[in-house]
Amino acid sequence: MAGNIIEINNLVKNYYIGTPNELHILKNINLNIQEGGFIAIVGASGSGKSTLMNMIGVLDRPTSGTYVLDGVSTSDMTDNELSDIRNKKIGFVFQTFNLIPRNNALKNVELPMLYAGVNGKERIKRAEELLAMVGMGDRMYHQPNELSGGQKQRVAIARALANDPAILLADEPTGALDSSTGRMVMDLFHEVHERDGKTVVLITHNPELAEEAGRVVTIKDGAIIEDRAGRGKAEV
Repeated sequence: MAGNIIEINNLVKNYYIGTPNELHILKNINLNIQEGGFIAIVGASGSGKSTLMNMIGVLDRPTSGTYVLDGVSTSDMTDNELSDIRNKKIGFVFQTFNLIPRNNALKNVELPMLYAGVNGKERIKRAEELLAMVGMGDRMYHQPNELSGGQKQRVAIARALANDPAILLADEPTGALDSSTGRMVMDLFHEVHERDGKTVVLITHNPELAEEAGRVVTIKDGAIIEDRAGRGKAEV
């Protein structure tokens, strides 16, 4: 039985603390995610799911509560240590792709490896392999403005996998795509999950996509209101 790669206990996130307009975004979130799981976090706009994604991705710090990632508490980590985790342990895929416009597909995929100190020859080889894996081998020298939305997202997935992260964190990855292109992107996530054993956390407002996960967590008004099995492969 796989252990938990993510353990979140009594996590709270407030903004404007101590002011009359203090906002309570996340309220006592408790969430464990097993290594190799495929989990969807679903909720309406403003439910707190993107803030929760920022917590899972150590893009922001909680107001209170604990977050243990792969057996290590993130509470007392320095900004540099958190940055290192984001670079090496978590791969991010965003709705807006977030590719660097002046870099071609190959250089976009190389970038996380550059920050991780991987040498040039190895960077290029792995970037080429990843782009081929996502069906973009013939587009590696194209700039983002020469690619369709689906092609950009496939490059973004290749980039997210560059440093072989344990966790793939996807925030509305099909939100800017038509349904057939979105289907192709979701198939890629399933492939990476099943073949490589990656832990996939999918943030979505789309209940149909959420059902493809092995587990569906629903968040409303900053609190988890449901945690159940989806139709996908269950956590082991």
